[in-house]
Amino acid sequence: MMRANVHRAIQMTATASPIPTPPATRISSEIPGSYFHDCYEMPLAHEGRSALEIYLRMVAWTPRWVESLMALRNRIVSLFGLKNLGHLGALPPLKEASAYRVGDRVGIFTLLSVSDDEVILGDSDRHLDVKVSVCKVASQTRESIAVTTVVHIHNLLGRIYMAVVTPMHRLIVPSVLGRVSTACRHG
Repeated sequence: MMRANVHRAIQMTATASPIPTPPATRISSEIPGSYFHDCYEMPLAHEGRSALEIYLRMVAWTPRWVESLMALRNRIVSLFGLKNLGHLGALPPLKEASAYRVGDRVGIFTLLSVSDDEVILGDSDRHLDVKVSVCKVASQTRESIAVTTVVHIHNLLGRIYMAVVTPMHRLIVPSVLGRVSTACRHG
């Protein structure tokens, strides 16, 4: 009981911090040769939730300004023949994590790999491939989640796209993670 209260207190004041990608994650094998990768960690008591359950709750609480940026992104990239990905938090409202299968769409991504400890989602288009991992991390003193993004570009359009998107990405991921404790308390 005391440990749960400590975790809840940490969640109230915690912020996302950049960290090296945990080496035991499956996504770490995607990093060599990537054009871009980063990882952010957020203290969060897992409380028996799977990595996919945490991801679903996290994106369901996506800030409105992030969804507005996604809508703007979709309008602009359509001019260049790239995919309209929809919205990050566009999830079927009653679909449980256990109903998702590899290959299913989960918001803007396709589910590529799923285990209790790590979920990998991704998308590919003619300019780049992106993969995102949400991984449960535990030490003797705390539990947290790590979100790793890995991008492989295909061409000049991918380089231009990443030059525009990278600064926004560095705002979006910590902001979405910052809402994860609220999402898990209300889920």
